[in-house]
Amino acid sequence: MARNGESFSFYYHETIDQWAREGKSVTFFDPEKDVPDLSDCDLLYLPGGYPEKHLDALVGAEQTRQAIRSYAERGGRVVAECGGMMYLCQSILTDEGESPMCGVLPYRVTARKKDRKLSLGYRSFVLGGVECRGHEFHYTQFLGDVPPSVVQVYNAKGEPVSTPVFKYKQVLASYTHIYNIGDIAGI
Repeated sequence: MARNGESFSFYYHETIDQWAREGKSVTFFDPEKDVPDLSDCDLLYLPGGYPEKHLDALVGAEQTRQAIRSYAERGGRVVAECGGMMYLCQSILTDEGESPMCGVLPYRVTARKKDRKLSLGYRSFVLGGVECRGHEFHYTQFLGDVPPSVVQVYNAKGEPVSTPVFKYKQVLASYTHIYNIGDIAGI
């Protein structure tokens, strides 16, 4: 599991506790400094955070980005939420310029001040027969049109929202922070 400061610090402790109760081993690594050994990894969890505030370190950790991209391309299971999803994209654009990320997802995310827009609220969707619930909180946006989603996402009132959910090989990614991640990790 990626975790460091604000880069990827937002996750639910209940998720880690659930995995521990199920006898699963959880290993943390710092994507800003550590090159993870993903050879025996069952699931790579990239939680939310603020990668746009730590771009120099993330860009400098090129071997880490390559290791994650290779793992995903080989069919490794990945769940990425919000900041983790941004990290899997092609790049993040800020007022200072554009920074390459892992390149697993073919999207660009903008964190420029002129593009900032608050996206906030409870979210739900059904994927693989499992109802997923969570929340969304971010100011970043996709550059250009919102990419297509594999499922329709709804707000707390049951109204459709444009938040996409991506499925690529064994990668599941979205801006949504999912409460029951353990239930969907195998989807």
